[in-house]
Amino acid sequence: MNLKAGLWQQQTLKLTMTQELSQAIALLQYSAQELTAFLENKALENPLMQIENGNVQPMNPLIDRNRKKSQKAEKDWIEQIAGKTGNSLENQLISQLNLKTLTPEQLKTIRHLIHNIDENGYLTSGLTDMAKALKVPENLVEECLLILQTLEPVGIGARNLQECLLIQIEWEYPDEELAHKIISDYFVPFADKKWKQIAKELQVSLKDIQDVFDIIQFLNPKPGALLGHEDTTYVIPDVIIERNGDEYTIRMCNDSLPRLSFNDGYYKKFSGIQGQDPSVARFLQDKMQDYQWIMKSIEQRKETLTKVVAKILEKQVIFFQKGPNYLLPMTMKDIASELEIHESTVSRAVREKYVQTPIGTFPLKSFFTSTIQTTSNENTSSTLVKKAISSMIKQEDKQKPLSDQEIVEQLKTAEGMVVSRRTIAKYREQLGIPSSSKRKRFN
Repeated sequence: MNLKAGLWQQQTLKLTMTQELSQAIALLQYSAQELTAFLENKALENPLMQIENGNVQPMNPLIDRNRKKSQKAEKDWIEQIAGKTGNSLENQLISQLNLKTLTPEQLKTIRHLIHNIDENGYLTSGLTDMAKALKVPENLVEECLLILQTLEPVGIGARNLQECLLIQIEWEYPDEELAHKIISDYFVPFADKKWKQIAKELQVSLKDIQDVFDIIQFLNPKPGALLGHEDTTYVIPDVIIERNGDEYTIRMCNDSLPRLSFNDGYYKKFSGIQGQDPSVARFLQDKMQDYQWIMKSIEQRKETLTKVVAKILEKQVIFFQKGPNYLLPMTMKDIASELEIHESTVSRAVREKYVQTPIGTFPLKSFFTSTIQTTSNENTSSTLVKKAISSMIKQEDKQKPLSDQEIVEQLKTAEGMVVSRRTIAKYREQLGIPSSSKRKRFN
């Protein structure tokens, strides 16, 4: 073996991740909102790139005949926005108080308590810490907390779930002593459905404890959510699939994206002085190349997304004809193989993107499901298996709920689906369905 040091020439082939390639990959996985933000930032850096959002009409107040009227309307519009956000949690709770009966110190403490309530209605800070912060006695903070907990929605200002439920029981079910006792002294065992132990210690029947469980179902574990006013969010599809008879057409929905154009006037103005200043020529060349790469990347993004959606449509025609119950098993690897692209390209193409179809709007990722073998040597999707599990559990005898193994056997016998018990448990957890022992009811 020759271990001497020396110099040799060697030719190798390797893929280099250029800035342009990295940019093309990034644009492919961007959602419409992310792509819009990216283009707006690029337009600020590149004077050769002009951007125009088709949804926004420019205004010029200098030529507005009714300028004063316009300014007043703008002011009113801003005030309306402030009015929407001004209906805060604090305002909604303070409005329920009789301010004449409260001292300034109490009102200040109650406001501080409200500022420490999270979006679910729970107090996030300890009373001792708040007393120190306000420099008031802790018993005053406790007194103000009790006042706060008398407000609606019932349960607001609780320090934990247990206290939240107790407050609601005291106000809405004052005669239910057993419910109060169980939540107060047996909260954790009750939640874990160790009902036999509780029934034995309290000398009550399982039916009595089940009645308490039914009462708890009517309580609200997140009372603060009732005071929130979340704005409605709308999904803007990236692709639209339309049906004309037995044929389908695919078109990109670019209405939400800004339109790009080349600033030819700027380029001509400064390209005339290239001979005098080489740095200007270099600057224009770099920005021109940057603009061309962005346009090319956007076109590649559109082309790749169209190909992926077309292949999904080809493989899931029955889904678009009959609905979600007919979703066939399909993986990103299948699509990538048929389009002769990498699986990661498919993953990037469908990320955070939606398709509008004649039967509804769906995330593109929802079309990809794992394959489940059937007894007839055919395949079905995990989505259909989950629906079958959900249907079985809805129809089961609640006094003798189906175990995971019994679901396995019924799926194989009735539906022809071959699924392991571990898979059933995983799908059941994903559906938010508790185990058979926690679904059991008593007479």
